Amino acid sequence: MLPIIAGVDWRDPAIVPMPLGDATKVDLKALRVAFHTDNGIETATRETIETVKNAARALEASVTAVEEARPRDIEQTFEIYLGLFTADGGAGLEELLKMAGTKKVHPLMQRALDLQRSHAKSMAAYGTLMGQWDAFRRSLLSFMEKFDVMVCPVCSFPGMAHGSTYDRLSAFSYTMTYNLTGWPAAVVRAGSSRAGLPIGVQIVARPWREDVALAVAAKIERALGGYQRPPL
Repeated sequence: MLPIIAGVDWRDPAIVPMPLGDATKVDLKALRVAFHTDNGIETATRETIETVKNAARALEASVTAVEEARPRDIEQTFEIYLGLFTADGGAGLEELLKMAGTKKVHPLMQRALDLQRSHAKSMAAYGTLMGQWDAFRRSLLSFMEKFDVMVCPVCSFPGMAHGSTYDRLSAFSYTMTYNLTGWPAAVVRAGSSRAGLPIGVQIVARPWREDVALAVAAKIERALGGYQRPPL
């Protein structure tokens, strides 16, 4: 699907005419890989940590280097993401619900609204937050000058129960980081919990290098089993 949706469509002003690389032609041997198992916000489970380490080990023979390294300032992720998500106090979400003709708000949506209302910001605070976001992106981009790929957890634990998102929202901070940078990322299964739940790893590449993210994800998937049908 990616070649179909990639490129300028003369509708989305955020799209640039960047050519899409071919994941099958990526030279894995030329890649430098960083990995981390803790983002300083929410510590991952032992099973998740071991899964990420296994994914890193699975790459060692195929790439130039694998190094355990965590970007500086990554621990600001949740503060910035939550600040942006809640800055308008829920006004935008309320307007969308109104436009959709929603009469009764689902309890999960109500929790989102309550969270946003409790963290509303002044324009001055929002301006400060935008400056912090810019500094955050600069810091992470500098980190990637040394690496081509980063491997890390997807969530701090496997198998979040449906409807419990706002009970441990910070568990998703591992993916929030790259929502904030806008870099390409892929997720593949690389292990299982003791209960048989899938544990994924996140593969993040430099800006516009979807081909690299997909190539490394494919390598990890082949090495560690990838998708497995649940025993239902």
